[in-house]
Amino acid sequence: MGHGPLSGGDATLLVMNDNAHSAGRAGEGFDVNDRRGRLAAYEARTEIPMDLLAVATLWLVVVPPWDFGHDLYHLAWTARIAVSVVYGIDLAIRSVLSGSPVRYVLAHPVVLASVLYPPVRVVFSVRLVRSMFRRGNLLRFLLAASALVLNGAVMVYLFERHAPGSNIHTLGESVWWSVVTVTTVGYGDYSPVTVGGRITAGFIMGIGLLTLAVVTAQVASSFVAQGTGRDQRSQQIDAGPSEVTLAELDRRLARIEALLIAAAPSSRRTAEAPDRESGSS
Repeated sequence: MGHGPLSGGDATLLVMNDNAHSAGRAGEGFDVNDRRGRLAAYEARTEIPMDLLAVATLWLVVVPPWDFGHDLYHLAWTARIAVSVVYGIDLAIRSVLSGSPVRYVLAHPVVLASVLYPPVRVVFSVRLVRSMFRRGNLLRFLLAASALVLNGAVMVYLFERHAPGSNIHTLGESVWWSVVTVTTVGYGDYSPVTVGGRITAGFIMGIGLLTLAVVTAQVASSFVAQGTGRDQRSQQIDAGPSEVTLAELDRRLARIEALLIAAAPSSRRTAEAPDRESGSS
């Protein structure tokens, strides 16, 4: 009997087991999709704020704490650790929402590196500028670029203020040097002499070239759009009289056709009158 056909009870039990497995797989799929949806929603809410935090604290994490001086050494370390804790909490939340914490952390090594080694957060600053560039919002792009330039000014000041042979000793001088550099003017009255200051200078030069290219493209696009709009308006004005003329021509043709139809019976009666007179005579 064990090898015979299934009885009614066995068949019912088999169907119930299959339905239970199918429901379990459907529940697991729904749970996975739910976790992915919550993770995507969290990332959408926090991506830009975390990138803004990276931009705002770029000078803090790039410059080593010992370059802040003895008075601010411990404060710099405390601030760096606090920012790292914020990024660590963010990474922990993301990994928990993913449902596979270890796999998520291994799949995002840059985020993990930014927690362990804060200068890696430069990547997030560049990502913010790139996102602003892709969205095509000139104002937001200029704001992000300005924030990076100000970060560069602070970093150059911290690198250069006590360096031998340096002529940048105040934050105002550093900001002036950054503005001159980013606008590609280059007066040469101030210049960095340290390795960190020169690396930062190259970074600011790149921002200046990118900003100049974006502004130039935006101005050129604006002029092209204005020219296209004027051409379209002139074409509409030129096409206006022809459209009115065609409409008027249609009305005249309709009027002529109506007159011809109305005149046809009278002309037929006029032609039949001589025929009747000749017949009567």
